[in-house]
Amino acid sequence: MTLQNWGWVSLPNNVRNKQTGYSIYKEEAKKRAKQNTLSELYPKLPNKKFDIIYADPPWDYNGKLQFDKSSKDAESIDLSKKIFISSATFKYPTLKTSELMKLPVQEIANDDCLLFMWTSNPHLVQAIELGKAWGFEYRTVAFVWDKMNHNPGQYTLSNCELCLVFKRGKIPTPRGARNIQQLVRSPRNGHSEKPLEVMKAIEKMFPSQERIELFARKKMDGWDAWGLDVIEKNNENKNLKLKEVLTSY
Repeated sequence: MTLQNWGWVSLPNNVRNKQTGYSIYKEEAKKRAKQNTLSELYPKLPNKKFDIIYADPPWDYNGKLQFDKSSKDAESIDLSKKIFISSATFKYPTLKTSELMKLPVQEIANDDCLLFMWTSNPHLVQAIELGKAWGFEYRTVAFVWDKMNHNPGQYTLSNCELCLVFKRGKIPTPRGARNIQQLVRSPRNGHSEKPLEVMKAIEKMFPSQERIELFARKKMDGWDAWGLDVIEKNNENKNLKLKEVLTSY
């Protein structure tokens, strides 16, 4: 059953005029959803070629919400208590796979290049399709992240997240460490925040290559960075510097 089925029409006649939790969630979700304020879908990619591309796409969940299910029913809803809702769209603007495919990643990839891509488990098929659209061939699961916690799941509890690796041409050389463990055990932190251990492991595997993180939240040493958060941070720094210059006169 989808969240839409919990709307007014699915209620019995005697409670149809009562307020449901979903009617509140929907309005709150509209207010809190993050939007891309750029004039175009994406900021421009760097005018540079890379050997290693590391990406954590903002997968779209079709508006799926996590919420306090005890308040979903019109009969049991307690309007005096604050209803908890959470969604990926509250943290960052999400994109459908068809939109992600428009990003010309192949233009910044060297002939020999690896793409490390995070995917949520429900988006596994879309992730492989996206890698192909970006000009890469799926090779294997590079990292399995044990979050040392779990999320609810439709079938089993969700404990892990996958980082896939795709290849274009050959594996970049020279190679570094070849004894990197696939399994990474690291506690979950902020929403969608990935363990730093994975980036560090990639650095050990390819210590001398040109590397970039796509959809980055901040710039890491030894990596180029591209993403809305990085663009906004750079603009904030530029405005701050301009303000300092103007106030010095």
